[in-house]
Amino acid sequence: MTEPVEYDVVVLGGGPAGENIVDRTRAAGLSTALVESELVGGECSYWACVPSKALLRPALARADARRVPGLAGAVSGPLDAEAVFAHRDYWTGDWKDGGQVDWLDSIGAHLYRGHGRLYGIRKVAVTSPEGVHHVLSARHAVVVATGTRPVLPDLPGLHGATSALHVPGRLLIVGGSVVACEMATAWQALGSQVTVLVRGSGLLPRMEAFAGELVAEALTAAGAVVRTGVAVEAVVRDGPTGPVTVVLEGGELLEGDELLMATGRAPRTEDIGLDTVGLTPGDWIGVDDGCRVNGHDWLYAVGDVNHRALLTHQGKYQARIAGAAIAARAARGSGAPAPDTARWGPYAATADTEAVPQAVFTEPEAAAVGLTLAEAEHSGRRVRAVDFDLGKVSGAGLYADGYRGRARMVVDLDREVLLGATFVGPGAAELLHAATVAVVGEVPIGRLWHAVPAFPTISEVWLRLLEAYRG
Repeated sequence: MTEPVEYDVVVLGGGPAGENIVDRTRAAGLSTALVESELVGGECSYWACVPSKALLRPALARADARRVPGLAGAVSGPLDAEAVFAHRDYWTGDWKDGGQVDWLDSIGAHLYRGHGRLYGIRKVAVTSPEGVHHVLSARHAVVVATGTRPVLPDLPGLHGATSALHVPGRLLIVGGSVVACEMATAWQALGSQVTVLVRGSGLLPRMEAFAGELVAEALTAAGAVVRTGVAVEAVVRDGPTGPVTVVLEGGELLEGDELLMATGRAPRTEDIGLDTVGLTPGDWIGVDDGCRVNGHDWLYAVGDVNHRALLTHQGKYQARIAGAAIAARAARGSGAPAPDTARWGPYAATADTEAVPQAVFTEPEAAAVGLTLAEAEHSGRRVRAVDFDLGKVSGAGLYADGYRGRARMVVDLDREVLLGATFVGPGAAELLHAATVAVVGEVPIGRLWHAVPAFPTISEVWLRLLEAYRG
């Protein structure tokens, strides 16, 4: 090992959360090192959020166009898969991270490429791809932002759905999560015959039940097969490129050309040196509301790895919160107490438990923030759900012929504020931020009456929900 190189902050993991920590600590004037073993920008930029949305956008735009009189006939043909893949490749930078590295250089951060491991208190050891060893020492904080990896059984299958170079004729998807639903939407639109196999009772189990029901109906109408209540017992592949056979519980066989497993996430903590600081390798890392690791005043964990809210935007949010806390402590000097993590304060990731927004880019889109009705009832509050048919909003009818969708708001009856909202329908994701502001701001229902939606927009659903609430 070389002599330790000292920085104010050392960040382990260069995905979206890690990048945002670097951005905040450098903005505060703290010297910062970033350690990354793969591409700077992380899974979201190259294999998840960005490429999946690039694949989905043509499918959603075509679906919208087919519901517009005067335009529907012009978009009757298939998608140009080669052009769609080229568009995806552009947005991933052809899986090169030069732009991200240039940004790090521009803000004065130091990049260490290689595998990083905690090396005791306030230290990170890095082994470069060439076998060179470095030890980085942090004056103020080490931040773990190593994210998660897919939970995949030891079975042959499709491991690169967002980076695939051809359209499989028959695609089997195991799982009913956001990834499963979005990939089913994209590949069915690109020409695959998609079969979705769900162990549970429906799609999108973390959202209101009607969200998964409407998405399943649309997938079925598009030609996909959605089967619920089924379990996969085994998978057999006939050679490295041959067909895949899935064995269901009970012995039924299904054959496809490719297989996508969308069965959850696990933390990337099995080999990052957690044992050197008294933590368990392979576990999620527990943190307080300021994203500081329990029992370690110098160690923070942001993003998926802390298991608070496994979404890219929430990881970035946590990074901004933690970055502000690290900067505040550094400004007060060594040994300063942690900043106050009071609810909704500048050093508390309150939205992780109160107002997590999520958009699912299926056809139709599904978007939600805050608590579902079941979650709100389980919390012991006195609540009421108000539903409205989005298709009856004039702006929705103008947006698309035959518009189908649904909206729900969950109201705390004692305080008369929103606890949650869900929207399902074409373009519904654009309704989400208004709902997020209402939930985070705890805007009283009486005040929401004065937030006048422009006519004729789909946002008019807010007025209809309020009218239904008032009766």
